[in-house]
Amino acid sequence: MLKRYKKVRDRCRKGIPSALRARAWQHLCGAHKQLQRNPGVFDQLAEAPADPRLEDDIRKDLHRQFPLHEMFLQKGGHGQEDLFRVLKVHAQVSPDEYCQAHAPIAAVLLMQMPAEPAFWCLKAICDKYVPGYYARGLVTIQVDGDILYKLLKKASPSAYKHLKKHKIEPVLYMTEWFMCLFSRTLPWASVLRVWDMIFCEGVKVLFRVGLVLLKYGLRPQVLKRCPGMYETLQALRNIEHGVMAEGFLLFQMQRLDLSEDDLQKEHQRQVQKRRQAKDAATNGR
Repeated sequence: MLKRYKKVRDRCRKGIPSALRARAWQHLCGAHKQLQRNPGVFDQLAEAPADPRLEDDIRKDLHRQFPLHEMFLQKGGHGQEDLFRVLKVHAQVSPDEYCQAHAPIAAVLLMQMPAEPAFWCLKAICDKYVPGYYARGLVTIQVDGDILYKLLKKASPSAYKHLKKHKIEPVLYMTEWFMCLFSRTLPWASVLRVWDMIFCEGVKVLFRVGLVLLKYGLRPQVLKRCPGMYETLQALRNIEHGVMAEGFLLFQMQRLDLSEDDLQKEHQRQVQKRRQAKDAATNGR
């Protein structure tokens, strides 16, 4: 089993051929099984009436998703309507209801596959890969932001010290990265390659991408132009294309000294730290 996983992982790291990507993503996340077990459920929920406020919130976001892509150019067009249906159905079955960050993820999926499998892939992403990311309070995102920040201390001490010096909280720069799975940050070719890996390896891929962007987006020559918080956040919003290009990005991701064990230990530390802080606050009342 391990040997087979490594073979699949290596294939995903090299990039899934575009002709196979939709099918591969569905199999990697288990969406194909859910689709088989629940025939007609998507269409049934898509046609069912929903809260008008929910539908209105979703429609407000449709034109913002990849507005230059031919699928989503036209208001009321096939692409926007499929996106509406996927988001509407997901909001009806998700405990987190609708979150704006679902929209770019659903849009990427729709560029690869029809609406029904796209819905099941979106559900798998939210339930299995990044559970808790879209819950009220964003506690899980905050925990993962703290994990990313602590891992940066080893990956790039200079970037870590700079962020610490200027008291720049992780949620200020990594929330959109992680919640949208970098779909609104990276060039398209890099998005596809990163998602190939996410579907196989899971959330640790997000940390690898984040560490590379922080390490090279805040390398020493960039930090010289960042005397404070504003300039630093601007630098992270405008990371040069070469850093995010698929060749450089994926090469640097594999070079990172970051193991599954490192990630698990830091996660346990951050969860324990939050629990202790909560207990201290409760006892101090």
